[in-house]
Amino acid sequence: MALVESSDTTRERLIAAAAEVFAEKGYDRAGVQEIARRAGLTTGAIYGRFTGKADLLQAAIEAHTTHELDELFAQHRFDGHASEILRTVGSHLVTPREDCADEEGALLLEAFVAARRDREVRDSILQVLEERAASLAELVEAAKTDGSIDAGLDTQSLVAFCHAVGLGFLLYEAISYPMPEARPWEQLITRLVSALAPVPDEGETH
Repeated sequence: MALVESSDTTRERLIAAAAEVFAEKGYDRAGVQEIARRAGLTTGAIYGRFTGKADLLQAAIEAHTTHELDELFAQHRFDGHASEILRTVGSHLVTPREDCADEEGALLLEAFVAARRDREVRDSILQVLEERAASLAELVEAAKTDGSIDAGLDTQSLVAFCHAVGLGFLLYEAISYPMPEARPWEQLITRLVSALAPVPDEGETH
């Protein structure tokens, strides 16, 4: 007697297939029939788990884009200032990416393009960005608490700056625009993060 595939496994297959189709064909040209075919399932399996393409796109982005902040926290790589995580993430922006990361970038780009025309997609992207912004804000607040970032700086402005730089490099990758060399870029990021530190009081200077 054949085993019945679990609902979670079916969902994972659909998300994996959707990520491939969205990255290859773009959001507008991707069809639910093609996604179901690649997953070896029926369109009923899609509509039984997702409200539509926009919901499926959001699930694909969340499942196929790595969140480097989460990875760094999980690895417990930093016992010192939280600002070191910001510096490391910023430095990695110009690090050559693997093939899976190329798919991640393609998914995000397709989502942003589709968001201009599709309100559902826009709402999905906003939710993803808000979740990441919340993680970045938590990191900035931790850095303010440990004294490595000036408590007087606006957290949301710092988060917006980080997002702007990251998304900007995503566009660079899309058109194969030359990235900065890793070493000078890391030096710049180190200088920028250091500049976020509190300014010493005049009485503390010598």
